[in-house]
Amino acid sequence: MSSAPLLSMTGITKSFSGVTVLDAVDFELRAGETHALLGGNGAGKSTLMKILEGVYTLDGGRVELEGEPVALGSPQAAQRHGIAMIFQEFSLISTLTVAQNIFLTREARRRGGLIDDCAVQRRAGELLAELGVDIDPRTEVGRLGAARQQLVEIAKALSQDARILIMDEPTASLAQNEVQTLFEIIERLKARGITIIYITHRLEEVMAVADRVTVLRDGRLAGTRVTADLEMGDLIELIVGRAVEQAAQHGTRRAVDRSGTPLLEVRGLSTDTGLRDVDVRLYPGEILGLAGLMGSGRSELARALFGIDRITGGDVLVRGEAVQIRRPADAIAQGIVLVPEDRRSQGLVLQHSVKANLTLTLLQRLSRGGVFDDRAAAHVAQDYVERLGIRTRSLDAQVRRLSGGNQQKIVVAKWLATDPDILILDEPTAGIDVGAKAEIVDLAARLAAEGKAVIVISSELTEILAMADRIVVLRDGRVDRELDRADVADEPQLHRLVQEAAA
Repeated sequence: MSSAPLLSMTGITKSFSGVTVLDAVDFELRAGETHALLGGNGAGKSTLMKILEGVYTLDGGRVELEGEPVALGSPQAAQRHGIAMIFQEFSLISTLTVAQNIFLTREARRRGGLIDDCAVQRRAGELLAELGVDIDPRTEVGRLGAARQQLVEIAKALSQDARILIMDEPTASLAQNEVQTLFEIIERLKARGITIIYITHRLEEVMAVADRVTVLRDGRLAGTRVTADLEMGDLIELIVGRAVEQAAQHGTRRAVDRSGTPLLEVRGLSTDTGLRDVDVRLYPGEILGLAGLMGSGRSELARALFGIDRITGGDVLVRGEAVQIRRPADAIAQGIVLVPEDRRSQGLVLQHSVKANLTLTLLQRLSRGGVFDDRAAAHVAQDYVERLGIRTRSLDAQVRRLSGGNQQKIVVAKWLATDPDILILDEPTAGIDVGAKAEIVDLAARLAAEGKAVIVISSELTEILAMADRIVVLRDGRVDRELDRADVADEPQLHRLVQEAAA
């Protein structure tokens, strides 16, 4: 493996709405290596890779390939330079064949412009054979499982002469035996001189497959290390950092009384989306943290409780009474609301005003005789702007022009206006600045102090530790363990417990 860098990204800086998400980050790759890119949500991994893919333009810094400056102003430019990415959600068309997907828009043609299906199938077969994969190129992609679809994606990247291949959480949908197959494919790719950027939260995979590892923390470079020189504890310390330990200290709140009837109880809950026999209890005044790696079932549990995903088995009890939750309206009627993981696409109408978004859940309550009371809506909106410290020049400002932190406060306020008893926060501080994060943490504590119950789902274990009274660790759609916050000393310990659950 050559020591000269194939790719150098130097001093990369990027901001959105005045919030710096990458601050002078350096990142380099060597030809034929597997380089793990790690960090929590909001660390800057996705933004850095989207700059490399040509999706985002950088605000500062430079990118060089083999020592020559390059401009990656579009995905097409990145592709011309041999950079390809395999996303968690595959970009394949299920009704087309394997061969058609691999060469989509780049098909071999006969004279007259007709597609040469035989040539396309032959070349696809050759690519799959190079990978050591036994897949019939004539098979419809929709008939393949996740592992084989991923291999088709890799073959598609090779057909585009990719020399840098970005894999984003590549094992999230794979069984253990399929993970090993992927590792073998990666070794074959490296032998051909192809460089892999491997993005994952599964640290045991990093130790098994990566030559080097780069860790980002809060938009800055935490360090780059040779994996062979690291123990698991060293890697966890690099990800966690020393500075967060004080932030992870548990805030002092009154003790939660768990002697009575739970406000919410889930017994043997199962869903079409992978939850299996889940038991969870939540008491008035309690903040419950849900921890686990991607695919563990955290967001699936939130979606089931809010009536988005169909419950196929088990019981949901609110205040000791069994309830049926088949749609979000059923959940809202029971006092359960969800602040979703993706606020921009699932929680807001970005082109609408602050006032319109804040009162979206109150349309019926604020209408008289079919006419919306705009004055009453303005009064409610102003009340929540002041209560949550939402920074906006006016109630009529478009939400898309606000910072991420203020957008998140609007999503929370929209649901608080319905006076819920149970608030589910799914990745509540992703993509917002440190000040807004602290305000969200404080808000959850205030709601619990008022007797409401809060479920917090976060990939940032610091936040779980700072907010939760109890922690439930999920694995493969099941509860792996339940912990009292007082029994968890620090973030490295919780990190190890989550990694053990995933092993």
